[in-house]
Amino acid sequence: MINLENVSIKYGKTYALNNVNLKLPNQGICGVIGRNGAGKTSLLSLLSAYSRPTSGTITLSGENPYENENILPQIAFIYDNKSESENDFQVKELLKITAALRPNWDAAYAEKLLKLFEIPVKKKMGALSHGMRSAVNVIMGLAGQTPITIYDESYIGMDAAMRKLFISELLSDFTNRPKLILFSTHYVNEMEGLFSEAIIINKGKVLVHDDCDTLRSKGTTVTGFIESVDNFVKNREVLSQRTLGNQKEAVLFGQISERERLAATKEGLEFSQPSLQDLFIYMTEKGGKE
Repeated sequence: MINLENVSIKYGKTYALNNVNLKLPNQGICGVIGRNGAGKTSLLSLLSAYSRPTSGTITLSGENPYENENILPQIAFIYDNKSESENDFQVKELLKITAALRPNWDAAYAEKLLKLFEIPVKKKMGALSHGMRSAVNVIMGLAGQTPITIYDESYIGMDAAMRKLFISELLSDFTNRPKLILFSTHYVNEMEGLFSEAIIINKGKVLVHDDCDTLRSKGTTVTGFIESVDNFVKNREVLSQRTLGNQKEAVLFGQISERERLAATKEGLEFSQPSLQDLFIYMTEKGGKE
């Protein structure tokens, strides 16, 4: 269990994190969602024991993780690393170094992933494309088998096909070997099917932390003929809307009563849950209203 109590990080007069309280389970896949500069990386660097708070406390299994030699091997922080210090290492050399730091390193799985992503292991990191470097990053995360694995936009250089392959592998491995995985991503629509829970962060504050089904239940998507949808959404908070031909889809914030649903269904309207992307955009634009 990871526990954050009244945690803040301050740089000069600016708060990167402001009075954050969180409890994270031992297992699950948690999305960390926010705009650029919202505080996602500051939060993840704390959770990975890379930094410590200006104020407040963070504990992992009751211990302070920062520079804790018992806890550090349990955490992998995988990010979009473009460090020149790695450029002269061959892929196989970098993986060998990483394996030495990961007590649970699965060498056979690493070999499988290298072939799957078609990584030239004798090439130096500096000679790889951004997509290939991103693939090496996620291979280190997957094969490391740390109890806590954090991906901070580490797959950003991958194309859609490569990201799909990564997601498939991650889900398969998580099913067989559960752990706590934290994801920071801009690809919310693409990744949200992974998440069992999500943290939405904005301007250094956690707006909401909940399981994804509960989050989605905060909104409703209504679809039908344009006039019917327009009549239904009057005086309601509309997150987004789009029109295709004579059909319209509107995403609303707030729950719809069963009585309203039944009446609207008779008028030909259909209801479903909105995406996390819609809710994320709404919450961050409206300053955190839930």
